[in-house]
Amino acid sequence: MKNIKPFGPSIGKARISNKFFDILNKEFDEKSKSKKIDYSSKLASQIKKELKISDKFIRKHLDKELKKNIIKFLSNEKIQEIKEIKILNLWVVRQFKGEYNPIHYHEGDLSGVGYLKLPKGMTSNKMVKNKKVKTNGTIDFINGQRGFLSKSIYNIVPKIKELIIFPNYLMHTAYPFNIEGERRSFSFNAKIILKK
Repeated sequence: MKNIKPFGPSIGKARISNKFFDILNKEFDEKSKSKKIDYSSKLASQIKKELKISDKFIRKHLDKELKKNIIKFLSNEKIQEIKEIKILNLWVVRQFKGEYNPIHYHEGDLSGVGYLKLPKGMTSNKMVKNKKVKTNGTIDFINGQRGFLSKSIYNIVPKIKELIIFPNYLMHTAYPFNIEGERRSFSFNAKIILKK
């Protein structure tokens, strides 16, 4: 886990294990065949295929690794008096050409996004109306306002198996891309209870 501070709030970057990666992709592939479990209407996205992962599955297969990364992230911020970490929810986002996630924030205390699948060449800077597009399929984190010696936007190019952890209130957006293929990611929210 590496913490960075591009502006006020910290952002953590880590890698998910092969086991976590394989288990979550397999669960998504099996469950996404049912049209009854589309989670898109509950989220901010302009995306058609999103799947909420059950609490039971999270507890059995994903909880331990997520909490381990959250503890590392908080430890890097000198927060060690943790009583409990509750994973509130986790869902998988399946994004295709032209789809995007508008600027939004999450519930809980900490949130995260991890990458399970990316189309080859997704972030290529293609010309659109005589301008190069630098944000194809990337994610922006937004905080405060731009000013002299003050950045307000931090752009991250997704990488497969990368996990990004951030405070729930940190606004962010996932940009559309203009090639065929699937950009598959997962997001989660967590509640942190500190010792008194």
